[in-house]
Amino acid sequence: MTSVTQALAIISANARPFKKEQIRLEDAMGRMLAENIYADRDYPPFNRAAMDGYAIMQSDWEQGIREYLVLEVIFTAQCARQTLVSGSCYKIMTGAATPEPADMIIKIEDAMESGDRVLLHGDHIKPYYNIARQGEDCKKGVLLINAPVKCTPQIISLLATVGKVKLQVYQLPKVALITTGDEVVSADAAVGAYQIRNSNQYLLLALLQQWNIVPVFCAHVKDRQSTLTDQLAEALKADLVIINGAVSGGDADFVPVVLADLGVDTWFHQVGIRPGKPLLVGKKPGGAVVFALPGNPLSCLTTFQVFVEHYLYRCCGFEEQPFQSLPLSAVKTKKHSFTEYFPVYRGSSGSLNQLPNNGSGDVLAVVKASGLAMQAAGSFEIHRHDLTTYYPFNP
Repeated sequence: MTSVTQALAIISANARPFKKEQIRLEDAMGRMLAENIYADRDYPPFNRAAMDGYAIMQSDWEQGIREYLVLEVIFTAQCARQTLVSGSCYKIMTGAATPEPADMIIKIEDAMESGDRVLLHGDHIKPYYNIARQGEDCKKGVLLINAPVKCTPQIISLLATVGKVKLQVYQLPKVALITTGDEVVSADAAVGAYQIRNSNQYLLLALLQQWNIVPVFCAHVKDRQSTLTDQLAEALKADLVIINGAVSGGDADFVPVVLADLGVDTWFHQVGIRPGKPLLVGKKPGGAVVFALPGNPLSCLTTFQVFVEHYLYRCCGFEEQPFQSLPLSAVKTKKHSFTEYFPVYRGSSGSLNQLPNNGSGDVLAVVKASGLAMQAAGSFEIHRHDLTTYYPFNP
């Protein structure tokens, strides 16, 4: 049986970078940036007024001058028309460029203006008071974003700031999704006593949607070898095939046989993991990579999170998928020698709280979960406050 460590290493060794494409900034949300981003100029690009007030010279303030002649008002996107001299000041608006030799701003609340003169006061005044200095955030040419990285609203804002309206990102793979099972009916069907609704199809569609991936092929297949062969033959035209169910060792679990008949080379089948042991991963030479996930809901989610996402991250240039090391709030024990992933939620203190579950078929197991925590194969007890590997559901 393949260990989790071995399985991830095999996936990493066989993952190939997705091709790159250029997209518009407005289409970048959730995409994986494939180019480094550098500052196109200093930020701030000028000495910027941090608030409305009066710009003066520090030397005047140190000489005890408190009453000043207001030369002019400087608004944003304007430059001064007159040169500052001793005993004079500019009235300046937030965000405007502060002209030299002004090097401090007294806020408007600490001023009393009368006609063209203003009386200023304030405590703890220091050089460049209320001024954001040119280049204090970053200098021109500095590396701002080290690719790869997922485009979030914050990242997109920074890209707009530096004028990157066209971006190099990793292409999205063409994905085919197949669910299986005679007992599985559509979510809107009238369900029989021994039937279940196809929740895993919606689970996998939602997990892929977090990557901006919409499958090019999506089907449910009954437990018929001939039908499965026909559907998988079509699915294998995609870049990535995700199958759910019929991958274990039962009489109706036809997926391993059909994949072999269709020329798919198996990288591994069965992993030392709970839940999710029946997982099969392989590749059709020159064609699609295949992940056949077990059918129980928690097994499906876990194997997607641990293995499919690992593959996607690797193909987008990451060394490994994002994870965190956080303390577990209570003791966790196990008797088996498999690597175990279990649902947790992250508490307000930052520690992980284990959620109860009734096994891999428990439909409520992850409703309140924020992610999965891992108990390694060789670890039979996690002590309270021990650091644990944590995979957030939406990093």
